[in-house]
Amino acid sequence: MRDLGPVSLSDIDLSDLAFWARPIAERDEAFRVLRRQRPVAFFEERQTFLNSAINVPKGRGYYAVTRHPDVVWVSKHPDIYSSAQGIFVQDFPPVFLEFIGSMINMDDPRHARLRRIVSAAFSPRVMGDLEEAMHVEVDRLIDAVVDRGECEFVADIAAPLPLAIICRMMGIPDEERQFVFDRANVLIGGGDPEYIAEGVDAGVAVLTAAQELAELTERTAASRRQDPRPDVTTALINANVDGEALTQAELSSFFILLVVAGSETTRHAITHGLLALTERPQAAAAWRADFDRLSRTAVEEIIRWASPAMAMRRTVTEPTTLGDQRLEPGDKVVMYYNSANRDEEVFADPFEFDLARDPNPHLGFGGPGPHFCLGAHLARREIAVTFRHLLARLPDIRAVGQPEQLRSGTVNGVKRLRAEFTPGGEPR
Repeated sequence: MRDLGPVSLSDIDLSDLAFWARPIAERDEAFRVLRRQRPVAFFEERQTFLNSAINVPKGRGYYAVTRHPDVVWVSKHPDIYSSAQGIFVQDFPPVFLEFIGSMINMDDPRHARLRRIVSAAFSPRVMGDLEEAMHVEVDRLIDAVVDRGECEFVADIAAPLPLAIICRMMGIPDEERQFVFDRANVLIGGGDPEYIAEGVDAGVAVLTAAQELAELTERTAASRRQDPRPDVTTALINANVDGEALTQAELSSFFILLVVAGSETTRHAITHGLLALTERPQAAAAWRADFDRLSRTAVEEIIRWASPAMAMRRTVTEPTTLGDQRLEPGDKVVMYYNSANRDEEVFADPFEFDLARDPNPHLGFGGPGPHFCLGAHLARREIAVTFRHLLARLPDIRAVGQPEQLRSGTVNGVKRLRAEFTPGGEPR
C-alpha cells in the first residue's frame, strides 16, 4: 500500500457520505488508522434521505468495529449482538426491515425458520444445474463483445451474469432482467444521485423499487401455482419444513434479498477482480496458465480484496465489553468487513493481491455464525466460471482508465469500468 501521508482520527468520519466517495486507497488508510488507534470508534449519525422518507429520527450514533477478531466475535455471539433491529445504521420500523432485508434483519428462531425453508434454493442439485447455465451465459456475454475489442465491463459482463442466474433460479422471464437490474441499482445505490430520477425523493425511490420487485415476485408465484416449473419459486411456494411454509410477503422479501445480496455484490467482486488482475499482469498470466490449481485460492482472494459487502450493524442486548470499549444495551455496533479483511494482525501483507494466499480467513461473506452468507457457494462458482472463460477467450483483457465508484457506505461497488482486449480474442 502506498504511503498517503499522515491521517489523524479527526480526519475520519464514516457517517459522511463524502468519505465513501474518496479513492479506495485513502479509505483503506483511514481504516488502518482506526484499527491501530481506535478499533472500536464512536461516530455520530447523520440525517439521511431514508430517515426523512420513512420518518425515522436520527439515531444517537454507533461504534465502528474494524479489527478482524472483533468482527468475528460479534458475528459469533448473536445473543449479545442482535440483528433484529436491522443491519442498517438507521432504526427503521420492523415492517420496513423485513420487507427490504428479509432474514438478515432477524434473530433466531425466526431467522432459523426462514433459513431452513429457503435453503432449498441452494441445494447441491440446484447449484449443479446452475453451474451449467453459468458457462452458457458467460460465453453468450463474451460472444456479444469479442469482436469489438472493448466493452463496458460492468454492464456487459460483470452485472448480467449473477443477475441472469438469480432470475433463472426464481423463474423470472428473460425480458424482465433489465427491470430487475434497474430496481436493484436503486436499492444498492440509493445514496448515489445517479440512480434517482430528478425531482424524486431518494427514500421514496428505494421503497418504490422494492415494491416493484415484490409485485414481480407475486406475479411469478401466482403463475407457478397455476403452472409449476423446475425453479426455486415453485419449490418455495410448495416448501414445507416442519409444517411451515413461506408466506407471500416472505417470498417477496427473499427475492429482494437475493437480488441485492446475491446479484449486486457478486458483480462488484468480479469487477474488482479484473481491476486487480489488470494491475498485476503476471498474476493474470499465472492463473491463466494453471487455472484449476489456482482457482480455489484465487476466488477467495478476489472476495477478500473486493469485500463487496462492507458493513453490517448489530445492536447490543446486554452490558458487555468489546476490546477496551464498554457497551450497553441498545448501543449500535457496525462491523466493517473491508477493514477486517485488511487487518495486518491476521493477513500477511494484506495490501498485496496474492492469488495463492492460503489460509485466507476473509470475512467477505460475513463473519462466522448464523448469518454467514447462504449464497457463498453460488458466488464462488460465478466468480470462478467468469474468470475461467475470460482468461481463456479474452486472455489480454484489461481495465482501462479509472473505475467509477458507487457512492455507498455499505457496498464497495463499481458503476462503470472500461475494458479492452484483442478483437476476436487473440492475444497480442
